[in-house]
Amino acid sequence: MAVFALSDLAVTRALAAALAAGLAAAAAALAATAADPGVNAASVRLGGTVPLTGEAAAFGAVGPGAKAYFDYVNAAGGVNGRKIEYVFYDDAYNPAQTVQLTRKLVEQDQVFAIFNSVGTGNNLAIREYLNARKVPQLYVGDGSSALGGTPKRYPWTMGFLQSYRGEGVVYAKDIARRKPPARIGVLFENTELGKDMTRGLSQAMAGKGPKIVASESYEYTGADVTSQIAKLKASRADTLMLFATPKFFIQAVVAAHKLAWKPQLYIASVSIEPGIMAIARANAPELTKGALSIAFVKNPNDPIWARDPALALYKKVMRRHYPSGRLSDVYNWYGMTVAWTMAETLKRAGRALTRQSLLRAAQSLDTKANPFLLPGIRLRTSSTDYFPIDAVYLYRYDNAQWVRSSGLLPTR
Repeated sequence: MAVFALSDLAVTRALAAALAAGLAAAAAALAATAADPGVNAASVRLGGTVPLTGEAAAFGAVGPGAKAYFDYVNAAGGVNGRKIEYVFYDDAYNPAQTVQLTRKLVEQDQVFAIFNSVGTGNNLAIREYLNARKVPQLYVGDGSSALGGTPKRYPWTMGFLQSYRGEGVVYAKDIARRKPPARIGVLFENTELGKDMTRGLSQAMAGKGPKIVASESYEYTGADVTSQIAKLKASRADTLMLFATPKFFIQAVVAAHKLAWKPQLYIASVSIEPGIMAIARANAPELTKGALSIAFVKNPNDPIWARDPALALYKKVMRRHYPSGRLSDVYNWYGMTVAWTMAETLKRAGRALTRQSLLRAAQSLDTKANPFLLPGIRLRTSSTDYFPIDAVYLYRYDNAQWVRSSGLLPTR
């Protein structure tokens, strides 16, 4: 009996030790997760800023569009058992407000990561702060080299758009092919958005025939670009690059129309949403017809996608989770495109979710599965490559729809 009693005691002690070790391991795992704000076993909180008002209010729908998709994911159980909370504030496209609101998101709202914030200057204004605190700043609305080209110095910051410089390269190659003797005028926003597109255009055209004969910049806080368009017309340019956000793109088209100037238009991809194009077309149909731009997302307004499963999903999400939103607004669609990518990244980051595991997942994307992207477009990143989208299509506007006019074109 004593022998059996001793064995029972030994077993009991062994079980207790194993249990203690298991609890310690579990506690360590929980502590690792708990060390990062905004995440627990039931939820993960993301935050960002979008311009619901102000000069770039057209972009604002990317926030509600993303939230609608996250709500859809949550209704199906979330990601790895966690519901996604998404808090976004209106910064009116003002970097100073972006800074204040981002601090609020991090320090008061205790978000796990910043996601989907819009604007080049806006994201550059918060990059130093977020990297110092090791807060992921992921899939933000930017494609500048200043932001996407510095992964070694700012590893916590990653954009989502194709390279702006690469976009300029695509246009340069198309102009050189279509019209080698083209005389080009450039209107560009005086931020990295406009500067990068202009650099890419200029470098890719060198020695190819087309020439930039004039360029004019504008400030995103400016009131009007009529004088810049008048100067560009005076240069006798026959091709006009509008590296501008929607408000100034529309102003430029109206000004060119009033001056009876009919150059071939190339439009920055950030401004080709169908509602924006409809306004431009109503003011200057002779200019918008035949305009060229690039695209990487499907257009929910294009009949070619009528039977596409992605359109059915989009309509379902909008109907259930954002019924007041406009189905025709491609910025809603874009918001879902980015939200799909973030949900996929959270999934790949695993159940023991930390900011570090999220960053590793964001640095190792390689998928063609995003249903909202155009066929063949791949999301691919690495620790040294922070431009997830590396190819686009060229599209031509026929005053009814954007019509694809090329195969896949590289933007790296």
